[in-house]
Amino acid sequence: MSDIANPRYGTPNWDLLKSWFQVPLEDDGQFWAINLMKYRPMADYADGRATDLTGEQADDEYVPIEIFEELGAVLAIGARVKAQRAGDPQWDRIAIVRYPSRAAFFDMQRRPDFIEAHAHKDAGMEFTIVVGSDARALPAETPSAEAGELVMTFRNLEESSGPAPEAEGTAPIASFDVEGVMIGDDRIWHEVRFDRIPSSAIETHVSGFAGEQIVVVLDVPLIDSLVESISSRS
Repeated sequence: MSDIANPRYGTPNWDLLKSWFQVPLEDDGQFWAINLMKYRPMADYADGRATDLTGEQADDEYVPIEIFEELGAVLAIGARVKAQRAGDPQWDRIAIVRYPSRAAFFDMQRRPDFIEAHAHKDAGMEFTIVVGSDARALPAETPSAEAGELVMTFRNLEESSGPAPEAEGTAPIASFDVEGVMIGDDRIWHEVRFDRIPSSAIETHVSGFAGEQIVVVLDVPLIDSLVESISSRS
C-alpha cells in the first residue's frame, strides 16, 4: 500500500507543511498548488498488484475531481507538455489546483477516499514538483493563442544577476509568487509565470535569464480556466 506521508515520487517539504499547520484559521486563505509531473513508463503499484496501465493512465485514475468539489478546490488547468526548452527532468504534464485554504488541503490528505485514490498517483508518478503559490494581479487583457505559444516558466530569482529582459512579443497571462516547494527535491523556486511567446522568441526568453529555470511549452489551446480561477478569488 502506498504511504501518503512518504511518497516515492518526491520529498515532502516538512518545514513548509508544518508552518502551514500553525496558520490561524482567520489568516488562512486561497493558494494555488502548481504541479510539474513526470510519469513512470508503466504503473508500479506499491502493493504489488498486476496492471497494464501506463504511469499516465494510473494518474488519470487518481485525479480526485469529486473530492476537490466537496472541498471547494478547483482544477484550474491541466495540460500536456509539448516541448521542453530548459530544466530537468523531462516533464510530461502540468496541473494547477486552487485550494480554498491550507486547512482544506490537509483535510483532503486525511480523507479515506483520497488515501485510496492516492495509490494510483504513487503508482504512476515517477517524480513531481509541487509548489504552493499566490497569484499576482492579472494583466489587463488575456492574449489569444494567435499571440504565440503557451509557455510556463519556473525560475529561481536569487541565482540571477537581475530580472530577465522580456523576449520581443511576450504577452503575459498570469504569474505567481512561490511560497515554497510542497514536494519535490532540494531546488528552490520563487516565480512561476505563463506567457504567450512567439515561437521565434522562445530561445531569447530562455537565454535571457542567467539563473536556474524550467521552461516548457504547453499543448493546450485555451487558458481561460486558470484566468477565471485567479479573477474569481475573494
